[in-house]
Parts: sequence; C-alpha cells; structure tokens
Amino acid sequence: MIKVRDIVALLEAEVLSGESKLDEEVKSVGASDMISDILALTQPGMMVLTGYTYPQVIRTALVTDLLGLIVVRGKNIAPETIAYARENDFLLLRTRSYLYSSCGKLYATGLRGSDVGK
Repeated sequence: MIKVRDIVALLEAEVLSGESKLDEEVKSVGASDMISDILALTQPGMMVLTGYTYPQVIRTALVTDLLGLIVVRGKNIAPETIAYARENDFLLLRTRSYLYSSCGKLYATGLRGSDVGK
C-alpha cells in the first residue's frame, strides 16, 4: 500500500488541509469531475482526483468517507472550499499535473481504482 505522503511527493502536490492524514494508507484511487460519480463510486480509504473545486465536493466527500481529494491542473480553489476542508480536517491536495498524467503516475505505483460491479 501507498501512503498519502508518497502521493504528495509523487504528484508534487500541495497539502491544503488534512495534514494529520499524511501517514494514512490509500486503498484505491479514482477520478471524476461529477459529484454523482463520487457519490456512487467512492469507497472508504479512497482518494479521488478532480477538477471540481467548489465546497459541495468536500461535503460529498465527507458523506462518503472518502480519504481525500486531489485537485488537478493547479486549479484555483474557492477559499470557502479550503476553509470547509480545514474545519473538518479533510485531506485536500492540489497538483499542477493534469488528470490523465496524475492517474497514470498513481497507476504505475500499483494503486488501482474501485471497479464497482465486478
């Protein structure tokens, strides 16, 4: 298994909140810009890569027991999103890498997605 801090290093990510979770193990990873996908596909211990930066994504993640979110493409994140993540000690990372590249790097480490329905 890979730890959050390994993902931070691999993706050269900035930790915006949830520093207390850096030593947690990541069980799987996924990618989506749709809240409905995150609700349907998320499993505990999973991290999701996304370009979605509004507070709703943090609310959704908290409901699903998602370990954390990785915002791609160095996107600007609404200040209220970061504040809400910090209030809830939710793991929020940002990387300059694009979604496809980030997924490829994580896949190369052995991390897999959650294939629902299999």
